[in-house]
Amino acid sequence: MTSTLPTRSLRTGTALTELGFGAAQLGNLFRETTDEEARDAVTAAWDGGLRYFDTAPHYGLGLSEQRLGRALAARPRDRLALSSKVGRLLVESPGTADRLDDDGFVVPAATRRVWDFSRDGILRSVEQSLARLGTDWLDIAYLHDPDDHWESASTTGIDALVELREQGVVGAIGAGMNQSAMLAEFVRRTDVDVVMVAGRFTLLDGAALGGLLPAAQERGVGVVAAAVYNSGLLSSEQVDPNAHFDYGSAPAEVIERAQRIADVCRAHGVSLPAAAVQYPLRHPAVVSVVTGMRTAAHVRSTLERYRADIPEALWEELDAAGLAPDPAMAATQR
Repeated sequence: MTSTLPTRSLRTGTALTELGFGAAQLGNLFRETTDEEARDAVTAAWDGGLRYFDTAPHYGLGLSEQRLGRALAARPRDRLALSSKVGRLLVESPGTADRLDDDGFVVPAATRRVWDFSRDGILRSVEQSLARLGTDWLDIAYLHDPDDHWESASTTGIDALVELREQGVVGAIGAGMNQSAMLAEFVRRTDVDVVMVAGRFTLLDGAALGGLLPAAQERGVGVVAAAVYNSGLLSSEQVDPNAHFDYGSAPAEVIERAQRIADVCRAHGVSLPAAAVQYPLRHPAVVSVVTGMRTAAHVRSTLERYRADIPEALWEELDAAGLAPDPAMAATQR
């Protein structure tokens, strides 16, 4: 029987493996992925001990949810954690079905995304996600990128998720964003159990250390760290000066800092991507690191990074050099 990776639990009791499977690429993010590749990636993740899988309607206009649901159909539902997102409702769009989606996914635009954080929108979104995933409940439902929708997301959006949590349709509720400031407000002002922060708690971007993580630690809210490679700059042992950072071209000073971090890693016999994966897990508020995985090979390489032996001296040197503050130390000094 396959042994699972170590888990960390939310205050609701939901257990997440420390490494989670990000399924955006199963929705043909930037390029096509075959059904076979998607199935093999999920199989490799399961065989490697991953039990937390994250998706969203936004990913491939429902394709990611459909593929993930099919790939997990034969797995015991009570032995895995499944999260999806709400706020971008998918509605039929026959007038655009003859063209491709224009939001980064190589899929027909037979449906379109509509921002909707109303009670009805949330309920419909969850109902549709459950159908695509072939499950009766979500372990986590996140408000998806509510940056421009604070008022509705923090009221009707959260209230609807609380209602679903009380009904047992959703196990835990939260928000997922590419910023940390508003997530900290969700933690302080609403009844969220978990937040997903993308790209703002990494070796190169410690924004979440300043407000979100202390607030989450104080209130017992779990944090899932995503986009730990910062759009690719931290994904290779050798830093590529042409790699992207934060969804755009990397500034020269950021490239230089990444190269210095890579040099420190190399001196300790550690790869830069391995340090990127393990770095957020040093903070006690973090319950999982979710990375995007397209193929079985991606899964296996990510597992190697997660399992790599990293000496404490590496984190100490990065902290002392001012290259990346040690999250473990930051958590004790708040």
